[in-house]
Amino acid sequence: MSRLEGKTALVTGAARGIGEAIARRFAAEGALVWVTDIDPAGEAVADSIGGHFALLDVTDEAGWDLVMGQVGALDILVNNAGITGFEGAPAAHDPEHASLADWRHVHAVNLDGTFLGCRAAIRAMRPAGKGSIINISSRSCIVGIPAAAAYASSKAAVRNHSKSVALWCAQQGLAIRCNSIHPAAIMTPMWEPMLGTTTAEREAAMKAFVADTPLKRFGTADKVAAMAAYLAADESAYVTGSEFHIDGGILAGSAASPE
Repeated sequence: MSRLEGKTALVTGAARGIGEAIARRFAAEGALVWVTDIDPAGEAVADSIGGHFALLDVTDEAGWDLVMGQVGALDILVNNAGITGFEGAPAAHDPEHASLADWRHVHAVNLDGTFLGCRAAIRAMRPAGKGSIINISSRSCIVGIPAAAAYASSKAAVRNHSKSVALWCAQQGLAIRCNSIHPAAIMTPMWEPMLGTTTAEREAAMKAFVADTPLKRFGTADKVAAMAAYLAADESAYVTGSEFHIDGGILAGSAASPE
């Protein structure tokens, strides 16, 4: 596996979960990977794959400038960092009871962070005139999520912004591509706050979360990483402004309303 030999990649939110899986896959494919996260645990990931680590809060404009100054030339960016809003203390995220502060926080990380990343990547890739930007959206960008309205809204915006970035770069005569990946139920640490604490609670919750998924199981982060590797590689050079669903078939015809 050497599809990314000689390329430099930056992955946000790469200390764990999907971001970590993508960073590891890119390194295995030959890329020099910058692992970024607000979690210092990302340094261990970077060390294990022979990459570099940088602390990065994706909502911090100055932080992006600082990190990009360290990275220099960039071939691949994966905007993966994101939150559901359920990571801290329990809070309402439905359209009736969500607070404006919580709504804005989810959008700041998921949407503003992606905007800043795309902007930084375009500027870094412009001298070479080529590159690949990969934005991690969600199945939730296609359907409403009554109990997680901000998350669904932010991921829908990421989907649309990916297309705007793709069109802008094409209009500029740049071979900088932008695509989005839309995972559904992928088992990562992000799910932990929603699964309960006892074995019985976890089993019941996991069964409920994939009840409307045709394949009736969670997916794994390595499958998302495989799609990202394709979009990062030169073999996808004619693919831009597209979206790729990794959802176990859930959008093939399900009419179930997500809980």
